[in-house]
Amino acid sequence: MTVHFIGAGPGAADLITLRAARLLGSSPVCLYAGALVPDEVLEHCPAGARLVDTANLTLDEIVAELVAAHEAGLDVARLHSGDPSVFSAMAEQMRRLDAVGVPYDVTPGVPAFAAAAASLKRELTVPGVGQTVVLTRTSARATPMPPGEDLATLGASGATMVLHLAVQRIEEVVAELVPHYGVECPVAVVARASREDEVVVRGTLADIAEQVIAAGIKRTAVIVVGRVLNASQFVDSHLYSAERCRS
Repeated sequence: MTVHFIGAGPGAADLITLRAARLLGSSPVCLYAGALVPDEVLEHCPAGARLVDTANLTLDEIVAELVAAHEAGLDVARLHSGDPSVFSAMAEQMRRLDAVGVPYDVTPGVPAFAAAAASLKRELTVPGVGQTVVLTRTSARATPMPPGEDLATLGASGATMVLHLAVQRIEEVVAELVPHYGVECPVAVVARASREDEVVVRGTLADIAEQVIAAGIKRTAVIVVGRVLNASQFVDSHLYSAERCRS
């Protein structure tokens, strides 16, 4: 028996991998976050599968479900929105499974920041403009950020920044980033990326907070900050250059 941690993608039901669909179809138990995983994804589960919405479960209750399935000899599909490598709380579940000897594996998924970039039709690493992407969040009501990972410190580099779980604090985010990026720095907020009800707001640090509040965006959104969002004059990548191809 194996617990399969599976990235369910950013929301669109067709943005899961072939491997994810196969594992869902062969797992008689599926744990998922109802507010984040669309019902269409659950249609890959076999008929009669035990479906457990974890939205209101504690960590102990979630792990108890995984252990119970293990003891019954049943494979489990443990769905996490986006990709489980970032902001998924997978690590603490794996730590507890290690402690009780329950085996698991991980299947990656399309992360929210990639879906947002696709909606914006933008590459986040543009030659000569930005080659570093910082994925982060703010603390607010979540676990405190480690020392040195506050927005002021991370923003000092001027690198392209993608913030998860931060749109409710958009005004505070802007205030912390303006000293490093300037008020004219382009910003985009993508809510529910890839879904039919996706909302995209574009602006600068000068006006993005007002736009986000007016649009009523309060959750399930990523904030992208950086010059790559409006870059048009930049050098071609060396990847496809004549110099490289002839060498």
